[in-house]
Formats: sequence, structure tokens, C-alpha cells
Amino acid sequence: MSWEKEVEEIRRREQLARKMGGAETIKRQHDGGKLTVRERIERLLDPGSFHEYGALAGAPKYEGPTLESIMPANFVGGTGRINGRRVAVGGDDFTVRGGAADASIGNKQGYAELIAHELRMPIVRLVDGTGGGGSVRSLDTMKRTYVPANPAFDILVKLIAEVPVVAGCMGSVAGLGAARVAASHFSVMVRGSSQLFVAGPPVVKWGVGEDLTKEELGGVDIHAHESGAVDNEAESEDDAFAQIRRFLSYMPQSVWQAPPRSTPDDDPNRREEELISIVPRDRRQGYDARHIVELVMDRDSFFEIAPFFGPSLITGLARLDGYPVGVMINDPYFIAGSLDASASDKMVKFVDLCDTFHLPVVNFVDQPGFLIGREAERQGTIRHGVRALYAVFQTITPWVAIMVRKAFGVAGAGHGITTGLNLRYAWPSADWGSLPIEGGIEAAYKRDLAASSDPEKLRRELEEKFNAVRSPLRTAEAFGIEEIIDPRDTRPLLVDWVHQAYEIVPTQLGPRLRTMRP
Repeated sequence: MSWEKEVEEIRRREQLARKMGGAETIKRQHDGGKLTVRERIERLLDPGSFHEYGALAGAPKYEGPTLESIMPANFVGGTGRINGRRVAVGGDDFTVRGGAADASIGNKQGYAELIAHELRMPIVRLVDGTGGGGSVRSLDTMKRTYVPANPAFDILVKLIAEVPVVAGCMGSVAGLGAARVAASHFSVMVRGSSQLFVAGPPVVKWGVGEDLTKEELGGVDIHAHESGAVDNEAESEDDAFAQIRRFLSYMPQSVWQAPPRSTPDDDPNRREEELISIVPRDRRQGYDARHIVELVMDRDSFFEIAPFFGPSLITGLARLDGYPVGVMINDPYFIAGSLDASASDKMVKFVDLCDTFHLPVVNFVDQPGFLIGREAERQGTIRHGVRALYAVFQTITPWVAIMVRKAFGVAGAGHGITTGLNLRYAWPSADWGSLPIEGGIEAAYKRDLAASSDPEKLRRELEEKFNAVRSPLRTAEAFGIEEIIDPRDTRPLLVDWVHQAYEIVPTQLGPRLRTMRP
């Protein structure tokens, strides 16, 4: 006796599931410039590596004992591989009730989270629906309301502390779906075809009277450029998948493993001549901070995260002699590189990411201090800034600072854990203190300047007097800075450091005492 008949029925049902919401809704998805969930998973993962679970789950229609048709659950999940490494993956099927949770079956989403948690592997969420309680239509079926509960949210909280969590905002995402995008280590959305909001335009119009399109309410310009709810933008879905794959290439499978080293393909002793003159002598003049990163890190290895949000601080992942590292550098072209509320929030998330996954941090410092002024005070810059300093002081991952230029005030003191070893190297262009001399003169000599018959002359005299002691060499004489280096030696020194750092990393594996702050 054989079970072939039952196996054939399983295969028939799997084929029915692959039809998703039907030809008409699939066409509507394509006409909207979007892929279906199965096409997305296929393009994201290594070819042929997807292993699906729950393919038979759906809403069936029977004629007696015979299955006539089945509407599959609107979530597709399973495991696969990205660059040969195993990941959990799950995505909403927008062709079935728009990915709304009231068309879900058996909390398949939560099962994807459990797979990632229990098997200690990264998870990629391809979010294209509400993911929460669904629409008011569900009340007609249920004949009751309910007290809200976020399914599997306890697992979401555990995941953020244990495995890399990546979210692709692939369509119009609201409610718990939006929360799942935000509850990630890295998120990306597609310009023109994805939006994110707490509630969509109809609810917003009813609730607060704002008549907005989906793009106006929650498009890329809102969330990747202004709010910081999403890290990166993509020009297409394929671009989004490429960014996800690249982000994961720097990440370990879980906090119990070290980040993976790639085969080095760059000279570890490379000395770039440009570095000796890249910082202008005029302290008010900017320079290309990203180019410094490109010159020092392994060639073509820098992957920027959140390039538009908090633009005075550049953050991203790179490699040194093949080893993954986190990189921060102040951008003097935006508010002179100072920390405002947005850049502080960006710093907290990035430092937490690096500390969670044992990524050593290279901090290129040109920090004039917290942003000042009335608007900065209204935004609570000091509160956001203190959170950033706490994040730095709570890290235990190896950390090194390259003092490129400015380091002033409380924010300048956040270049490292100044009460510890505080490993750092200064360039000859370094300039530091409690306040910049120019502004400090205004504060310290306010009465003298006001009483002077020629305040401008007195100001110049004072600047000349204090500029004479401004040289970082004076600080080095008092061992206030440990080493001043030729900028061209930065890469060889950091390559030597990263080998030491990765000797320490294995001793720190496992979850941190506090979870990451998403």
C-alpha cells in the first residue's frame, strides 16, 4: 500500500497556493510596479534555496469531502540562504486582502520570528500590509470587537537583541506592519511604490482632517529623509534586495558568533597621499568626509546607513583588511558636523547596532559640539545628545577614535569612553577644548570687549594670544593626547588595531545586558 495519492494531493494544494490571490490581483500588483511576495523572495535569496513552511494554510472551500478551491494565507514564510548563509524570510501577500491581518491564518508571521529566534539566524521581513488587526470588515465576521494585542511582540523584542533583523517596506504599510519595519536593525523602502504610516490617508482624513496622498503622508521623503523611521531608500525593489544582502554580509548569524571576515583584497599598508591635505587649514572650511572613509577603509567596502537622516553624522559599515567594522564620521558640510537631535538619535541606533553584534567602531571625529540656538533647544538637543553619550559609554565593543579636527564641549567628549583606555590617534589638524576659542572669547571677555574703545582690535589680540597655545602639540606635551600621527598612516594603524580588536571580540560573544533601542 502506498501514500502516493496523498502526496499528489499535497502537491496539488501547493500549486493552488502559488496562485496567490489569483491572476487579476497579481496583474494589479504588477501594474502598480510591484513584485508579488513570491517573486520578491526568489530575487532576494540565493537561487533555489527557499524552503517554505505553511504552504497549505488557507481558507478552503469544500464540496463534500473534496477541496474545490483554497485562498492561501496572505503571508509566505520559510528559510533560505543569502550569500550562502541561512536566513529566515517572510513576506506579506498583498494579492490576498491587501496583506491585511484579518486574512492571516495561524499567525504565520509569528512563526517566522520564532524560527529566527530559536534557530539563531537573521530574519528578513518583506512588509506589504497592515499586519495588525486588519480592517473594520473583520467585525462583520467576528460579530465582536477585541482588546488589542500585538501578536508575537515578545519575540520581536527578543530578536532585536539576538539576531540581525532586516525590514523591507515594500508597499503601503500601516499599523503593526509599520511597527515591524521600525523594529529592525536595518530598513529600506522603495521610492514611489512604498509608504509607511501609523494609519493610512482615509483614517488620517477622518481623525485629524488632513487630506493627504499616501506619498505625502508616508513616502520616502518623509521617513528616509526626515523622520528616520526607515534607514535607506531604494530606487527599485531589486535595489532594495541588493542593499539587504549587502547589509547582512557584515553581520554575524547571531550575537553568539563573530562578524564574518571576507578575503582581503586591498593593501593593508596602503598610505594615501591625499590624506595629508584633505583637511583645510581654514577651520571654517569643509571637506569631503566620505572621501576620508573611502581612502582609509578597504576599497569599495563602505555601506552607508541612513544617509539623509541626521546628515551631520555619517554612519555605515565597512571593512578593514576584510574585517567588518562600524564607521562614524562628522560631516562638516551639515551644521558644521555638530550633533542635533536627529543626529543624536541616529548615533544611538548605530552605536547600539555595533555593540549588539560585536562590530568594532572607528570614529572619525570633527565635532564642534551640540547644535546651539533656539530651535535646537526646542528640539531637546541636550536630552537626545545625552542619550547618544550614554550609548557610547555603555558599549563594550572595541572602539578607536581618529581625531580629525574639532572636539569641543560635552558632545566632543563623547568621541569615546574618556574614563577608560579611550584609544585614539590625532591628526595635526586637531583642534579641541571646552569651547572654540573664537566663541569662548565672546563668553569669557564679554565685559572687556564691551568696555573697549576698539573691541575688534581687542578680539584679534585675544585670538592671537590663545591661538599660540592652540596647537595639539601643546596638548601632547601634557599627555592630554596620546599620539599625533601623519594622516597617511591612518589605514596601517587601523589595520593593526582591527586584528587586535578581533582577538577581543570572541571573548565578548553573547547578548548584551541591555537590548538594542530600535
